[in-house]
Amino acid sequence: MEKANKVAQITLIFWLMKIIATTLGETMGDYISMTLNLGYLTALLVTLLFFLIVLAIQLASDRHIPIAYWLVIIATTTLGTEISDFIDRTLHLGYTLGSLLLFSGLVTVLLVWYKRFGTLQIYPIFNRDKEVFYWLAILFSNSLGTAFGDYLSDVVGLSYLHGALVTAGVILLVVLLHYYTKIDHIILFWAAFIFTRPFGATFGDFLTKPQANGGLALGTLVSSLVALVLMFMFIIISHKRLNLRN
Repeated sequence: MEKANKVAQITLIFWLMKIIATTLGETMGDYISMTLNLGYLTALLVTLLFFLIVLAIQLASDRHIPIAYWLVIIATTTLGTEISDFIDRTLHLGYTLGSLLLFSGLVTVLLVWYKRFGTLQIYPIFNRDKEVFYWLAILFSNSLGTAFGDYLSDVVGLSYLHGALVTAGVILLVVLLHYYTKIDHIILFWAAFIFTRPFGATFGDFLTKPQANGGLALGTLVSSLVALVLMFMFIIISHKRLNLRN
């Protein structure tokens, strides 16, 4: 019996959902650690547990199931927020060193992935071992994107809105490179995947932070609920599109 693909196809709706998921990951991560006042270590453990549970469900499935797939994406963005904050605010390593450490982790995962399978193809994926590398790379890229987004605001000094505009500009550049150059599409995918994270993170901060700090002060809970509703609307659409194809 031929194995079925396990991951989402890279389309426009994929990138829209990725941006919403990253925004949700930022606001939900801040809600758990800050609004609920659980602290960064406890929040890290809570989100790690959620990640492991939904990842186990995703790995156990024998085909691509949008809700399972996107719950893992949401889990990586939320856990990525806690990893970045834990590195900076608990270990006091700073966002610069944190970004370098997470970038090194991502490169290491990609190199081992390539050495083992001879390719970094991200769609389709049938092999479960390759899927594990896929999710490890996504976790590192989302954590890196979070740290880089915080680097732009806390180290470079950009406002949350300006940080979102800078990362949006980088994403637009990657899109242009995709259409008008012959740069490997896998390299461009990971570049876009990384930079959609700080875009979502800085936009999430823009929604939730106090107006005195350049935010809209909507709060982490309200922002998370709005993002969650939008996310599940797109998941329903994804299920319907998948059923039509099958």
